Amino acid sequence: MTLVFDDLVADSDWLPMDLDQQHFPSYFWHAGGLLRDAPVDFRATFDGAMWVTSKPIDMPRFNRNPLRVRAHFTVPRHHHNMDEMLFVLAGEYSIEYDEDEDQGGGTRTVRVGPGDFFLSRAGTPYTMTAGPEGVTYIETWPKPVTELQTYWHDVGWVRR
Repeated sequence: MTLVFDDLVADSDWLPMDLDQQHFPSYFWHAGGLLRDAPVDFRATFDGAMWVTSKPIDMPRFNRNPLRVRAHFTVPRHHHNMDEMLFVLAGEYSIEYDEDEDQGGGTRTVRVGPGDFFLSRAGTPYTMTAGPEGVTYIETWPKPVTELQTYWHDVGWVRR
């Protein structure tokens, strides 16, 4: 077994996120249809806001996505078809989400900082706003990323 160690908090090896995702086949519009047919612009919304690591993490059973987000950027409201867990490594997120009816309903906002995690249940809409220093985190899912579907809502977007 090989051990791999790397530092995702360091500034090296981060690349701008690919902005050509308007036609991503697993991105859906919450009201129906695909994101490509929605009245929003992925490129304009995410431009200069998120980075992905170029550091290799070759672990097929570990369904993860390390990301970095610029200060004060809000990821538009969305939900997924499966549970998702976020682990914050540096900076912070303010996450606004809808509570289940059995917990009183309505919306709630939590702060997730270094060493904290946030679990979003499948079907729960939420937005994430990076703090004043931005945020570096890893998102994980219980199934392969190829099975992940994201449903985008009409909050936080640059419109076409």
